[in-house]
Amino acid sequence: MNENIRKHLKILNELGFDEIFFQQELKKAVDIDEKKKLLEKINKEIQECKKCDLYKSRTQAVLGEGNLNAKLMFIGEAPGGDEDKQGRPFVGRAGKLLTRLIEATGHKREEFYITNICKCRPPNNRTPTPWEMEACFPYLEEQLKIIDPKVLCLLGATAARAFLKRNVAITKERGSVITWNGKLLYLTYHPAYVLRNPSAEITLFEDIKKAIELAYSS
Repeated sequence: MNENIRKHLKILNELGFDEIFFQQELKKAVDIDEKKKLLEKINKEIQECKKCDLYKSRTQAVLGEGNLNAKLMFIGEAPGGDEDKQGRPFVGRAGKLLTRLIEATGHKREEFYITNICKCRPPNNRTPTPWEMEACFPYLEEQLKIIDPKVLCLLGATAARAFLKRNVAITKERGSVITWNGKLLYLTYHPAYVLRNPSAEITLFEDIKKAIELAYSS
C-alpha cells in the first residue's frame, strides 16, 4: 500500500468512521492501487508491441484513461493524430464532442473509462484492418478484466465488429443492447461520424444517456 493511501485511511480513522466503513475504504484503495499497477504493466507492453505493422508509424501507443472502477467503458476504434501525440484517448475534435455530450447528461468524463480497440494510430487515420484489431484485442480484454465495467458503449461500426465478429450496419443497429461475456454492449455512432453528419448529434447524445442509465441501473 502506498503512502498516500495510508495517509488517506489515517484521516478517515481519525474522523471517527466505523470499522466496516474503514475496511471498505481500505479494500477500495488497495484495489485501485493494484489496478494501476496492472494497467501500467499493459501500457509498458503496448509501448513495446510489434504484433502488427502499426508500431512503425506510431508516436506512442494509447492505452486509455478514466475511472478504474467504471461501470461504463466507452470504446472507439483507434487513436487519431491528436491522441498519438498526447498519448490520451479521444482528445481531438471527436473526443471533445464525446466529452461535451457526456457532460450534457449531467455526468463527467472522469466517471467512465475511455479506450480504443487498437492502441496505435493507423496511418492517415484509416480504419484498422481485421488483423490489426485481432492482434490488439487481447490488450483490451485485459483492461476489461481489470476494470470490470458493466456496460461497454461501442462507438462506431468498427468497434462493434471487433466484438461481434461480423459486419455491422451501425445506422441500422445503433441503440442495440447485446450480451457479451456477461457484459452489455451498447452500439452507437462514433463521434467522428457525427462531425460529418451533424444531424446525428441528438441521436448520439440520447444513446450515451441510455448507456449511462443502463450502467447505473441495478
